[in-house]
Amino acid sequence: MTGGFMVSAGRLSLLAAVGILLVGGASAQAADLGGDCCADLEERIAELEATTARKGNRKVSLTVYGQVNEALMFWDDGFESNVYQVTNDNSRTRFGFKGEAKINDDWKAGYVLEIGVRGANSKRFTQDSTDGGAEEVGLDTRHSRWFLQSKSLGTVSMGVTPTAAEAATETNLANTKDVAKFSDIEDSGLGLSLRTANGGISDVSWRRLIKHTGDQPGEAERRSGVWYTTPTFAGFNLEAGWGSDDYWDIGGKYKGELGDFKIAAAFAYGENSTTNADGAFFECLGTEVAGQPDARCTQYGGSISVMHEPTGIYVNFAAGSHEDDTVLADADFAGTNADNETTFWAIEAGIEQKWFPIGKTTLFGQYYDLDGGASERLTVDAGDPTNNLGADANVFSTGLQMYGGGVVQELSAASMSLYLYYRHLEADLTLVDNGVTASATDLEDLDVVVGGGIIKF
Repeated sequence: MTGGFMVSAGRLSLLAAVGILLVGGASAQAADLGGDCCADLEERIAELEATTARKGNRKVSLTVYGQVNEALMFWDDGFESNVYQVTNDNSRTRFGFKGEAKINDDWKAGYVLEIGVRGANSKRFTQDSTDGGAEEVGLDTRHSRWFLQSKSLGTVSMGVTPTAAEAATETNLANTKDVAKFSDIEDSGLGLSLRTANGGISDVSWRRLIKHTGDQPGEAERRSGVWYTTPTFAGFNLEAGWGSDDYWDIGGKYKGELGDFKIAAAFAYGENSTTNADGAFFECLGTEVAGQPDARCTQYGGSISVMHEPTGIYVNFAAGSHEDDTVLADADFAGTNADNETTFWAIEAGIEQKWFPIGKTTLFGQYYDLDGGASERLTVDAGDPTNNLGADANVFSTGLQMYGGGVVQELSAASMSLYLYYRHLEADLTLVDNGVTASATDLEDLDVVVGGGIIKF
């Protein structure tokens, strides 16, 4: 995270303040050498120390960093439209602390503690929100881990930590990465419910069409576990993550240059072998089956970003797949051609150039396509307006397409970016009950416009 500062700088600023006091106050007190001079100076030093951030010991450094990312979001579901002020969950507001200490020439130890802040969640609000989308707001733990790092052997981290698959499908060299992720689209208003052609509001939200969790296939989350990263060689490194005895993933990343091109890429594969989703790197779509108590799902995904430095023209591409071995064992899917695999692909293309002295301007376009498979984890009640079966049903398949574009303007002197982008979304939903399938009729499209700013410190 850019813009961090060392708390030791507080001591330097304190010494500077003392110098100012000595220079500016010397003439005022020169005529009065009655003994209160030093006492007054020490009192002022004590006041300055009381307002200075400090760390617990002199061995481990402390850096404070963070960002504020707030926006206005307009949405139109075909029957209703509104504007909310939201925390942009593409890269939400946060603050953090990190530091390290040298052990010897090869080894060092360190820590990262990062807290997310949501004032109004951009991916949770619905048409029924009356308070500007202030659902599931407050603080959450993004990182809480220690690490041991060796230049020759790599790094081991333990705690709430990323793993190999976290952000594997989100590689992006452009300034759009923190404001409008091209492959992780749930964060831009997809907590809104599906709307039917006759105006009915479903209990199913747009984001639930994406693997029922909103996370794209191939993507994992930060969870409690152990994470290992090899040293970087020629721009490459390998990674592996493990959580409890049921979740693990492996992968790798690359970042480098080839002539005039900057290139970044990532790939990961993971497995989850439990029906207990709490704490999993990613969730399965199946549930517990008699005689087979553990679900087993696998996923893989990757992404690449290429930018031509002289022109600023760039392309991002991502794809992923999630497959569940037990979801089709449910009786609802018997005798059907249900698919237990969910796949997606996404692309972003644009140009990023410094046309203005204030900073780089990024113009971009995006497209996203998801083909969702069968799921037991998302059920739809008989009375839902999308349910044409007349009975509680499971999901047979889903579809989701998005296209859009926008602009990001960097204000480099302030470590800030302003942004504005538009997205149009279309959905498909087919349900199943005891082998009988039915599609939701005429789902309305969704249009979203997001404009705001992110500032980093």
